[in-house]
Amino acid sequence: MRIFSATIATETNTFSPLPTSIDAFKESVFLRPGEHPSDAPRMCTAPLFVARQRAAKEGFALVEGSCFAASPAGTVNRADYEFMRDEVLGQLRAALPLDAVLFGLHGAMVAHGYDDVEGDLLERARAIVGARCVIGVEHDPHCHMTLKRMRHCDIMICYKEFPHTDVADRAEDLLTLVLRTLRGEIRPVMSLYDCRQIGSYPTTLPLMRGFVDRMMALEGKDGILSVSAVHCFPYADVEELSGRILVVADGDKARADALATRLGEEFVSMRGRTMPEFLSVADGVRAAMAFDGAPVVIADPADNAGGGAPSDNTTILRQLIASDAQGAALGPVWDPIAVRLCFDAGQGARFPLRFGGKTSPASGPPVDALVEVSALAHDCWQSFGPTKVPLGDCAAVRIGGVEVVLITKRTQALGLELFANLGIDPLARKILAVKSTNHFMAAFGPIAKKVIYVESDGPLARNYLKLPYTKIKRPIWPLDKEAQPGLIF
Repeated sequence: MRIFSATIATETNTFSPLPTSIDAFKESVFLRPGEHPSDAPRMCTAPLFVARQRAAKEGFALVEGSCFAASPAGTVNRADYEFMRDEVLGQLRAALPLDAVLFGLHGAMVAHGYDDVEGDLLERARAIVGARCVIGVEHDPHCHMTLKRMRHCDIMICYKEFPHTDVADRAEDLLTLVLRTLRGEIRPVMSLYDCRQIGSYPTTLPLMRGFVDRMMALEGKDGILSVSAVHCFPYADVEELSGRILVVADGDKARADALATRLGEEFVSMRGRTMPEFLSVADGVRAAMAFDGAPVVIADPADNAGGGAPSDNTTILRQLIASDAQGAALGPVWDPIAVRLCFDAGQGARFPLRFGGKTSPASGPPVDALVEVSALAHDCWQSFGPTKVPLGDCAAVRIGGVEVVLITKRTQALGLELFANLGIDPLARKILAVKSTNHFMAAFGPIAKKVIYVESDGPLARNYLKLPYTKIKRPIWPLDKEAQPGLIF
């Protein structure tokens, strides 16, 4: 058996002021055949990573294609997407004949002229490999599960956890189902229920945790091969943005339809009850300072680089400084220019620094302060589940009782290394302010004595009614009360 695997991935916030070019991919994941590191998967490359580990044991030859992935930002340059797509499709064509294809795709990538990048790639791949070749795809649950994708792949699986700590586990599931299909053990069929809703569904909160646990308990029984909850990515103005339930069954479409409908109706019943409570920035900082215990984690989802925000909003930092917070650390703030100036000044230096507040009005005003450069580090990383995420060169600056982590490669707060790289012990801090929606919970949740979510004036509004959608199919909740869910595939 011959299996080909490749990745093209990013999460596109069509409202973001940050365009995405090929340079963003080169800063994150830009790997040609055979170049993928052997230590851990990178963003969306888990299918290739696990296939490489299992090829000899499972008796198939793996043909590795290119892997391209970028941190979430705005719409992708059209020519750059076409360049990456055509490179991967050229490798696919050269690898023929093939028994299967494994794609690691985020699922919410938008390029100029392509609102459904993944659908475009899968349609072209299917035309190359033919109907008999099995195409398996792994998606992030914050994706747009379009009908075009469903028509042009055989098996689709999403991560189940949010934070996404199970990317490798779901890639293992995908490869297992693809191999079982090739061996004639199963005949996968898929069903998709459209819940007609926009929402956020952290699996660290009880309601969604219970839903996902019940989903997983259904797999491997009564012909059900896989169940995925598609959360959707709210910050993209595309037609098929919506929460959906995906079921893969062994040959029995009616059974898959029935389960997708039942779970979809349950998902709809959870509307408005799956997100945490949000405080104002002032109330959040006040509550953190008053809490008897440490560390207290303050989360800022509105400036989350993982949703396409710049991660240079200064509102929470200015509140911490104004409140004379002590033993506080905040990160990450994306400001390559400020990092360069800190390296130029040197560790231990005290000098006037302007940082943050650079990208757009939603970044807030910059901070002007006499800072102490408390630490410097080159080529830093942070961990996220089984993956490693680059931070680039980093600097820590101290302003009174607050230390700020400045980074050069834009990303959200994920692992404790964000602070530890610079000698900041998270366990020794009273307050840890992190720019992230929920992925931070994988590492920071276990150490936090309390977690406080705040609604800052960053660009990722928690209230979806504030987003200027024009392309999204209506009606949909919460934009419309009369949204009608139903089976669509």
